Amino acid sequence: MADAAISIGARIRVWRQARRLSQFDLASRAGFSVRHVSFIETGRAHPSREAVLALGEVLDLSLRERNRLLESAGFAHVFRETPLSADELAHMRGMLQFILDRHLPYAAVVLDRHSNLLLGNRAADQFFPALISSKLSAPPTRVNVLRATFHPEGSRRWIVNWPEVERHLLSRAEIDLGSSEDAVGAALLAEIRSYASASWAADSQTTLLPGDLLLPIHIRMGDLDLRLFSTIMTLCTPRDVTLQELRIETFFPADQNSERCWRQNFAECTTQMWSRPAAADHVSVR
Repeated sequence: MADAAISIGARIRVWRQARRLSQFDLASRAGFSVRHVSFIETGRAHPSREAVLALGEVLDLSLRERNRLLESAGFAHVFRETPLSADELAHMRGMLQFILDRHLPYAAVVLDRHSNLLLGNRAADQFFPALISSKLSAPPTRVNVLRATFHPEGSRRWIVNWPEVERHLLSRAEIDLGSSEDAVGAALLAEIRSYASASWAADSQTTLLPGDLLLPIHIRMGDLDLRLFSTIMTLCTPRDVTLQELRIETFFPADQNSERCWRQNFAECTTQMWSRPAAADHVSVR
């Protein structure tokens, strides 16, 4: 298998260096000797399953990457990857939809690791189609928010501060999709790079600052003039690969004029918000 072709020692060394840890740092935090870590990285020692999991924990790897470590060492995956549409995650879908609906009258969506739109509230169902070409959202194809933003017929046409938004989204995409072992993610990253401006290469390498966690978005389309900011939230300590990689993106008006504009164009009557069926009864995974 492709993952197994990369040795466990090489993987650990790459991640250790990416985390800017010395062999001494890694060994002391994992409870191993420096000699043992050195032997693992050079292939002179083969780690046990428990050692691989301990190293993955210290290196703060995602569950997907910890499964790859295990596979490289010849062990089976430990962490499951359950599709969000599976029956066993029905309760989780209901909980996610509950969160999205309580964000009304503003838009909120759930995205997977490739930024495919999985769930949304009613405001999102109005907001996104208004900004993108119908061919980018035509069923049965899932709406990919990155593609629908960067595509020439996507929402970038209406974003006044596009250079700022482009820099932020490309920086995040380079981190999320840059793995050579994720063919789908790599293809999506290459696609949005092809849509980006000529200056993206330098800007996309800029380290995101704490203040960048709130992304300001200024949208102007005809009489519509909206200043929004969006935030990304994740689930805390899930033990499933799919759930760990979910992103909940919420949108807020940035000023009073945008608040009024939003309510005039996208917000539904609050009485409708509370009269709709229970979340578990109307959830759909797109």
